[in-house]
Amino acid sequence: MAKMLTARTVEAAKPDPQRRREIPDGGSGLYLVIQPSGARSWAVRYRFNGKSKKLTVGPAARVSLAEARQNAREALEAVDRGEDPAAAKQTRRGADTVAALVDHFMVRHGSKNRSAGETRRIFERDVLPVWGARKAEDIARRDVIHLLDGIVDRAPFMANRVLAAIRKLFNWAVSRDLLPASPCAGVKAPTPERSRDRILSDDEVKLFWRAAGDAGLPFGPLFRVLLLTGARLGEVGGMMRPEVDGTVWTLAAARTKTGQPHRVHLTDAALLELAKLPRIKGANFIFTTTGQTPVSGWSRAKALLDRRMAAEAAKAGATVPPWRLHDLRRTCASGMARAGVALPVIERCLNHVSGSFGGIVGVYQRHSFEAEMRDAWERWATLLAGITGEAPGNVRPIEAGRA
Repeated sequence: MAKMLTARTVEAAKPDPQRRREIPDGGSGLYLVIQPSGARSWAVRYRFNGKSKKLTVGPAARVSLAEARQNAREALEAVDRGEDPAAAKQTRRGADTVAALVDHFMVRHGSKNRSAGETRRIFERDVLPVWGARKAEDIARRDVIHLLDGIVDRAPFMANRVLAAIRKLFNWAVSRDLLPASPCAGVKAPTPERSRDRILSDDEVKLFWRAAGDAGLPFGPLFRVLLLTGARLGEVGGMMRPEVDGTVWTLAAARTKTGQPHRVHLTDAALLELAKLPRIKGANFIFTTTGQTPVSGWSRAKALLDRRMAAEAAKAGATVPPWRLHDLRRTCASGMARAGVALPVIERCLNHVSGSFGGIVGVYQRHSFEAEMRDAWERWATLLAGITGEAPGNVRPIEAGRA
């Protein structure tokens, strides 16, 4: 029977340049493994379900002989209970990775957030390819800074979004006692954020309206409805026929950013745009090309719109400064104010929950503002018709209900 190891024999053991050495610790099942390079580690050999198995206990430089023996005893006791300690370790290692933490986070927390899809895309695009296989507890502040440095050069504001996503991830892990601290602590957003105040001027609105009219289906009407309603991109893009009842478009709480249900009055101008869209059999989505999913390809459609607007502006020797589709929402709000609509009514039209309706006011203010909101959208449509020179006339509301 092999002799029991001592601290002295462990220290004196030499590597074999040609092969790995495994020196048994008596009959305990523990082995001192010495690689040809001289690296030393502890391992336990055992049989499970008739097969020979090995469990690496740890490096000999950090795990003492006494600790290795204790770990070996615990592993063999697990085998006696019918458990495979090597398989359990592999499962734990997988559960400790950043990829596993992200999956856990998205199930327990992220899925409750309306921006879960975008958060998941951020992780899959910018985080998991770099950190996915690493242990979450090994991620340090310098790793966060290095990750952001690799993003900020190509996408400055996306680096801020990535930091926000991983900060939420690690703060959540700390709150669940999965990690002792967040590596994002003290890390500042790499790109200064500026509040946008861009709205389209009357001349730009004319260019936009004309370019959208030439854009074809489904994006031409979609762009115009964005401006007419002031609704968010995802809300308009995901509009469904069952949501529309005559001149009222009702969004459930699950469809809005604020988590509050919202009713939008559809003016004749908006109904005219919706009436241009063909009804695809079996499809509830209004803005769709497949009939099964909402419209996609926003970036390409916006780029084509920009080119059309620039070409028209160039004819008059003018240019169009950069703008975003979200600026249409701000342009709508500004237009309502210009048409004499009170700020609280505009906030209701935009489904804002802060501002005039924040805090205690939001708790006790229960007036629906239905009539005032309808009047606001009508005033804006009238002003817009005057700017563009296009009046919709009388149109028939689209048919609601099932496709």
